[in-house]
Amino acid sequence: MNAPAIFDRAARRRRRDRAASHFAEYDFLRAAMLDGIAERLGSVKRSFEAVLDLGCFDAGFAAPPGARVVRVDPGFAFARAARGVQADEDHLPFADASFDLVVSAGVLDQLDDLPGALTLIRRVLRPDGLFLGAFTGAGSLPRLRAALRAGEAERPVARLHPQVDVRSAGDLLMRAGFALPVADIETLDVGYRDIGRLMDDLRGMAASNVLADRRAITRTALAATAAAFAADAGDNGRTVERFGIVFLTGWAPDPSQPLPARRGSATTSLAQALKPPG
Repeated sequence: MNAPAIFDRAARRRRRDRAASHFAEYDFLRAAMLDGIAERLGSVKRSFEAVLDLGCFDAGFAAPPGARVVRVDPGFAFARAARGVQADEDHLPFADASFDLVVSAGVLDQLDDLPGALTLIRRVLRPDGLFLGAFTGAGSLPRLRAALRAGEAERPVARLHPQVDVRSAGDLLMRAGFALPVADIETLDVGYRDIGRLMDDLRGMAASNVLADRRAITRTALAATAAAFAADAGDNGRTVERFGIVFLTGWAPDPSQPLPARRGSATTSLAQALKPPG
């Protein structure tokens, strides 16, 4: 059974192609994601030989020394500039067990079938291979969402992408078959002098509306939305917008990995553990 069409794949490719030539001016959110991925990767004491950079944008991810890296992006312009492959994250053109590290920053929140994409990522990993991902998650853009609700109060329209919260992200890793799954979230706050600058950033980072059911906003609603956004400004005249970054860590199963304790193997009862001292 196919996942429902939430996103417009063709529009997504076009938006990425438009963003490609100036992406370096708008890469702050993905840079934060890559910093978080690099920090997590730095704590792993092992080497990697074959790396998949999934959703590569401008090839900003620095692969571990000596590793062979394959870059993939759903947009033609990004894929060409990175000398990579154009493909969607939920339709990977690779054989099972092709990589020992898969990294994905800034793209998994724009997929109809995120569970399917995670399953494919796990399948292209070799046993004991590592997946590190990051995407914009639940809690992001609260000021813009509130402003849109105010600006279109009479006829609300979905204009921002649905968001995955950190708990659901961890559940999706488990459903996809990853071992030792971890999901956590970090936030990034950015001040904007007006809603137009925020819109510029979203377009520049290829994060603007690619919902399958898109409708143009009226001038009246846009003006009301801009006014509501400006009304949230602080004393410095800037409205602080928040981006929530969900980080994912998971391993392809392997017999060498530590296993959770066998059910019933505990040597102390819960009642004993909760008993007050003394």
